[in-house]
Amino acid sequence: MTTAARPGQFTGATDNSANGGLFGDTKIDGIPDLVGADVLAAQVAAAAAKVSETNAGTSETNADADATATAADRVATGADRVATAADVVSTNADVVTTNANVASISGSVTAAANSATAAASSESAAAGSATTASTQANTATQQANSATTNASLALGYKNSAETAKTAAETAETNAETAETNAETAETNAGNSATAAASSASTATTQATNAGNSATASANSATASANSATASGNSASTASGHATTATNEATKSQNYAIKVDGAITGSEYSSKAWATGGTGIDNASGGGSAKDWATDTTNTVDNTEYSAKEYAIGIQAGQSNGSAKQWALGGGNFVMSTAVSGGEYSAKYWADQAASSVANFDEKYYGNYASDAAAENAHEAAGKTVTVGDLYYSTSVNAVRYCQVAPSGTGSPVGTWQSIAQQDLSGFATNGFSIAMSIAL
Repeated sequence: MTTAARPGQFTGATDNSANGGLFGDTKIDGIPDLVGADVLAAQVAAAAAKVSETNAGTSETNADADATATAADRVATGADRVATAADVVSTNADVVTTNANVASISGSVTAAANSATAAASSESAAAGSATTASTQANTATQQANSATTNASLALGYKNSAETAKTAAETAETNAETAETNAETAETNAGNSATAAASSASTATTQATNAGNSATASANSATASANSATASGNSASTASGHATTATNEATKSQNYAIKVDGAITGSEYSSKAWATGGTGIDNASGGGSAKDWATDTTNTVDNTEYSAKEYAIGIQAGQSNGSAKQWALGGGNFVMSTAVSGGEYSAKYWADQAASSVANFDEKYYGNYASDAAAENAHEAAGKTVTVGDLYYSTSVNAVRYCQVAPSGTGSPVGTWQSIAQQDLSGFATNGFSIAMSIAL
């Protein structure tokens, strides 16, 4: 099989001498350059593997400390770098072997090409891993930025390799040491790859947990929003209740003390009905309790008078008279003035009764034993004995009356005559009278 030689000074060379391979007379001088370049590449690869190992450890630490998609991206990037470094180490190991056996350089070149293919595959796998991590952590933008950065780093490594080619001759003496280091780096790279894989798995788990936490947080946020809405509704309800309570308090206050008008319609406050107010005083069908009790100036409701007016009032419009007028007299309680309808007060009639008694006392003296005793007692009271005066004689058990008035006082005595009981013995009995009436 014919394998293409390394591009550069050996363009067109093969690993077959019959076909103008590297061992021809005209190409043999380029072997040291090739070996030096491979050695330098091995050193660079070892250093890159060490850096990759460190990055993998850092990625693992970041994945444990921060269960986010960013950690998953970093781990994926570290894994890609480790895979690439491992391919480079493998290629450089093949090239270093050429230092012992120049004939195997072509095989190393082939391995390097295969490693490049593997690196490309690793890069593709890294892209797939980046896509998966982006899907799991929802951070596709950060992964894309990391991929861009890695591409820039790869280009930088390529430029550095071309620059380092100039120093290949100086590094040739270190080839054997580089080979040992390369083997160690290869082992370390494998371990790093394993650790990176574990870290990637851990990062995936952490990403899942982060997703679950995000879901839980979203649920909590939704619950909080619902609680906030409920709180808002409760606050609105409480505000409505507070407004209602305020309105009811104002209404209660109005029903208690408002006196400057109706509360609603024909409804007035307790104070207005008790002591008076606009719409109550002297209103038809109205009147306060105070006016009904004490008003002696006007009608209470444009029709009726107060209890006080009926008791002691003197209003002209109150034509039926107050209780005081009926007791003492009409008008301003004048006994001789009629109260109502020609009727007089109790005092007036009492006075009239007293006058009648006085008049009777002038005519009837009381009980006495003789005419002289009756006359003397009456005259002693300052009264005058006149014809018709009466007294009851305890001596004859009869009422006596004066027929002739005495001419003076003291011894002179008028003429008195007993009022004799009529003798009814000769009258017919009730039964006889009835019988005779029937017979006739």
